Amino acid sequence: MVTAPKSWGQRHQQCVLLFLCLGTAYSMRSCMGVSLVAMVKHETKIIENNNTESILNNITLDANITTELLDVKVPQTNAYLNDSYKEIKLEGFFNVLLLAPPYPTFTWSKQVQDTIMSSFFWGYVVLQIPAGQLAHRFGSTALLTIALIINCIVSLVLPLAAYYGGWVSIVICRIIQGLSQACIIPSLHTTLGKWAPLAERARMSAFVYGASALGAVLGLPITGFIASSAMGWPGIFRFYGTLSGIMAVVIWKLGADSPAKHTKITPEEKLYIEQELHQHNGNQKKNPPVPWSRLLRSRGLYSIVVAHIGYTWGHVFFYSEVPSYMNKVMGVNIKANGMLTALPFLVMWFTNFFFSWISDMIIVKKYLSVTTTRKLANTIGSVPASIGFIVLAYAPNNIYIVEVILVVICAFNIASHVGFKVNHIDISPNFAGTMMSISNFSSNLVASLAPIVTGFILKDDVENQYLWRQVFFVASGLYFFSNLIYVLLGTAELADWNDPDPVSEEIAREEQEETPMLKIQNEQKVDS
Repeated sequence: MVTAPKSWGQRHQQCVLLFLCLGTAYSMRSCMGVSLVAMVKHETKIIENNNTESILNNITLDANITTELLDVKVPQTNAYLNDSYKEIKLEGFFNVLLLAPPYPTFTWSKQVQDTIMSSFFWGYVVLQIPAGQLAHRFGSTALLTIALIINCIVSLVLPLAAYYGGWVSIVICRIIQGLSQACIIPSLHTTLGKWAPLAERARMSAFVYGASALGAVLGLPITGFIASSAMGWPGIFRFYGTLSGIMAVVIWKLGADSPAKHTKITPEEKLYIEQELHQHNGNQKKNPPVPWSRLLRSRGLYSIVVAHIGYTWGHVFFYSEVPSYMNKVMGVNIKANGMLTALPFLVMWFTNFFFSWISDMIIVKKYLSVTTTRKLANTIGSVPASIGFIVLAYAPNNIYIVEVILVVICAFNIASHVGFKVNHIDISPNFAGTMMSISNFSSNLVASLAPIVTGFILKDDVENQYLWRQVFFVASGLYFFSNLIYVLLGTAELADWNDPDPVSEEIAREEQEETPMLKIQNEQKVDS
């Protein structure tokens, strides 16, 4: 048995690349909410000289030039109003390209804003399963590069699309970004399936997927800072577009689909990874076809799908419905304090390292089996969150108590990353991306119903605390029972269909070819 190389290796570099890639993607995904705050302006009334009022129904100028408009100093702002005061047109090269203030703002309704926010996930869900196949067939490095390039182009174009094409153009841009980012998670899992040895699997996977928590912590304040700077809201999309383009180049130059395809990996590290993963056929020119019939009959896959559904439902509920409950029912605006908003995510980031380290230690020291370790980690991530939602539903109107509950939920919830989320790689390193695409598609499809179910229960009575408790019970119950099914049916045993044995197949083929010849020879001996 080959021991693990002690020094920094190429497998660690691949983890850093995947971490930066996912962090960029999550920041781009979450920046839209803050961007809309800067982009959208409520109806503004302008008093004309004849004391009549006109409402800017479509586009208005930034708040910092409102006094200039009232004083009719339009030429100084390089902008002019049309006769009906319904639209603002910009003059000058830099203003037309939205490279300099004033930046237009829009009077979109809440329904339009919700449509913009949801449009990303329309594309994201549609391409999940095909993305897993693309990553398996063409390699994760190429797919990640293409996805980041598409995000780069769309993000750079989005400000102009918003001004000249309206909200419909933004929806189209966000759908395209969702389609491209659908390739990222399956690609990450495909890469980890080829690079993460069992003894380091939890730490490597948790480090990569921890970017989702850190991306939210860093992405929100960065987005707000850019929006309030001279770059304005168009600068948000240009910043993330440029960042995505840089990451595409880095991934293409330094990324590798497997140790066998990396040009700078040491023979010792390559042998260590391949022996750990049972991938002695890593030099094949073509990837083996996905054994769909056997994969779809895998009990382990369906247990992962159920656990993923419960986790994603709770995730969506935590980010979208819990702040609304605290604001409308408890009178606590958790978003008003930046530190209080970031604290649960920071705690999640740190506990992520603890759970991943202890999970790998339990497996290496053989205190528990891999299957039992995954189930224990998933239970630690799900049950406290299930209990925490119920406690939050009955919590008093106190910001500090609420914050403690949120921190506890996030601190334990991250343990699921070394539970079901790593389990795809345990079962089938070669087809981990395909399995992840199936579970991610299913979970996002079901979790998209969370806001609908919430609205059905509340029935416009958004301040009714008793109805809100029913909503919390649904989320809590899904967390608990999805984990229960995972504990009962889950497995981390390596599937026999994961790694076709080319040697055995070749021997069987040769024996099959030799059988007729031996039969003829025996018949000739009998005749003689």
